[in-house]
Amino acid sequence: MKTKNTLAIAVALVFSAVSMAQDKAADVEAIKAMCGCYAITFDYAETFSPDTNYQLKDSYHAKADAEWVFIEEESEDELVLQHLLVIGDTMVIKHWRQDWIYENTDFHHFDKNKTWNYVAATPESVKGQWTQKVYQVDDSPRYEGSASWVHVDGRHYWESITDAPLPRREFTKRSDYDVMKRRNRHEITNYGWVHEQDNEKLVREQGGDRLIAEEKGWNKYTKVDESKCQAAKDWWQEHKDYWALVRAEWDAVFAQKESLSLASTVNDQKLFQALFALGDEAKESAKKNPEAVRKEIAATISSFQSAAATTGMTE
Repeated sequence: MKTKNTLAIAVALVFSAVSMAQDKAADVEAIKAMCGCYAITFDYAETFSPDTNYQLKDSYHAKADAEWVFIEEESEDELVLQHLLVIGDTMVIKHWRQDWIYENTDFHHFDKNKTWNYVAATPESVKGQWTQKVYQVDDSPRYEGSASWVHVDGRHYWESITDAPLPRREFTKRSDYDVMKRRNRHEITNYGWVHEQDNEKLVREQGGDRLIAEEKGWNKYTKVDESKCQAAKDWWQEHKDYWALVRAEWDAVFAQKESLSLASTVNDQKLFQALFALGDEAKESAKKNPEAVRKEIAATISSFQSAAATTGMTE
């Protein structure tokens, strides 16, 4: 009887391993399906507030004719997807980045005031899951969430809930809330993919979070001819060495597995301004003398960390 039980367990383990491998392959296929050249539209609308005196803000709409999404790095358990925005025919803007990591246990969760707290998860809690780590245009942290991809009834989607800083469309205009709790859903479609959001705008207070308003977001990525993204592809060839060094330096910061705070400005510059300016100066030397450029990048990032630590304030 013991032999039969042992055999049954062994067979079950084999089938489980095969099933997980098949699921992971489907996950990777879905993540890669987000790559390509897209026309994009961003739409947001506030839908509800518990405060009867609150006036819902105007809806937000933006669009662009071309955004190139591509795999910059790939390994067995990680895919790095970079976004580049094309304005007109020739202007290219380095946009956001999303890293997908399988069964990741290291998190930097946003708290508030440009502070991210390090949290270690147990392997059991993230089994079969993918973490999406979203970064700012300068590759500094933004938000992270972990969940399983779902493949059912011909649909392929991933959904998580996590805290995030204010989006760029609002942080220069509003100060009535300081945390956005985001329910992010990425779903592959027959035209490309969609990033659907159900967001809560919160004030993080000592006694708990206070809801200001709820918001619906719908970001649509519709595939267009690859030629529309040629300017982005050319731009990346010129600048990718520098940004590889920036990513490597941020990876070194995250590898310390400590909470992270950043000042809003140093010498009247925001971090993205400082790193982009350095990139314009160092794009050629990044190829010829990468170690020297990396030291400059490290010093720039460190100055924003030190300023936050010295003042005790990030805003």
